[in-house]
Amino acid sequence: MNITLLGTGLMGAPLAQRLASQGHRVTVWNRHAERAQGLQGVAVVTDIVGAVRGAQLLVVALSDYDAIDAVLFASGMASQLAGLTVLQMGTISPAQSRALERDLQAVAAGYLVAPVLGSIPEASAGTLMVMAGGERALFERWLPVLQALGPEPKYIGAAGQAAALKLALNQMIAGLTASFALSLGLVRQAGIDVGQFMAILRDSALYAPTFDKKLQRMQQREYDNPNFPVRHLLKDVNLFLDAAGEAGLDAGVLLALRELLMDTELRGLQDEDYSALYESIDPAL
Repeated sequence: MNITLLGTGLMGAPLAQRLASQGHRVTVWNRHAERAQGLQGVAVVTDIVGAVRGAQLLVVALSDYDAIDAVLFASGMASQLAGLTVLQMGTISPAQSRALERDLQAVAAGYLVAPVLGSIPEASAGTLMVMAGGERALFERWLPVLQALGPEPKYIGAAGQAAALKLALNQMIAGLTASFALSLGLVRQAGIDVGQFMAILRDSALYAPTFDKKLQRMQQREYDNPNFPVRHLLKDVNLFLDAAGEAGLDAGVLLALRELLMDTELRGLQDEDYSALYESIDPAL
């Protein structure tokens, strides 16, 4: 399969490597070409129109809707998109996903949205949780590619539904992380042994594996080398708040979490792991 992937950031790079390792011919483009250097088994190009020409599938791994729209509909791109399927893997809102589908259909391109749960290790190993939306026929057509990324891709429904499900899951990342950070802060301030706290928590119905994944970062206040930075989580929280407003939901509790994330950014931690919101909840003296 000839696959072109646009965007070699935190997730785009391991996605490209995974697809290449499964025998696909992968061409990658990134706005900053130097960030794509070092990828193994892929062709790195600087001409985006040339990158798309000859592809059978166009995988988009860009950070937000504005970047996706600007790249896909840059000068000279429309004629190259005709007949292609665009597999969009970023986290965007339901409304944005529907708009992108309409715009691509207008230039005779197919649209399949496939957000994922998991990060760099899962992308590299092909163990992502893949949630696809769009026309069922496109999902069936590209299922072998999706299976290279995750063992059991799920067809969710319309493009907007898959985007909504991803936001529903991502806002829980903010909620679980903030809740754990708050409890950990009280435990530490009260002088309780953290090991004892964690032992009780692990044996309870309250436990989530993410707590152990973030515990060491919070204890040591070290948030570098992120798989998912603060700024991306804040973007997704804002997208969820927009979608919740359109659905008539009361998302007041999430407004408080947004303030925590904004404060974390103000502390200069926007590019650090999202567990850095611990610094806003239990700041170091």
